[in-house]
Amino acid sequence: MKVNGKEVVIKESQTIYEYLKNNNYNLERIVIELNGKIISKDKYNTVNLKDTDVMEVLTFVGGG
Repeated sequence: MKVNGKEVVIKESQTIYEYLKNNNYNLERIVIELNGKIISKDKYNTVNLKDTDVMEVLTFVGGG
């Protein structure tokens, strides 16, 4: 699958939540776009990733 434009290998039956936790993302500061659609945080545990998926992890950054 592709994550933020880079090819990555995922384990079978891995959810969005599992991928994010395994890769140390701060779940409170991100939004996930999967195959062109925004995924709500309440679905991270139920949506399984596939080899053909394209995921963008968008991070909120504070500043002034």
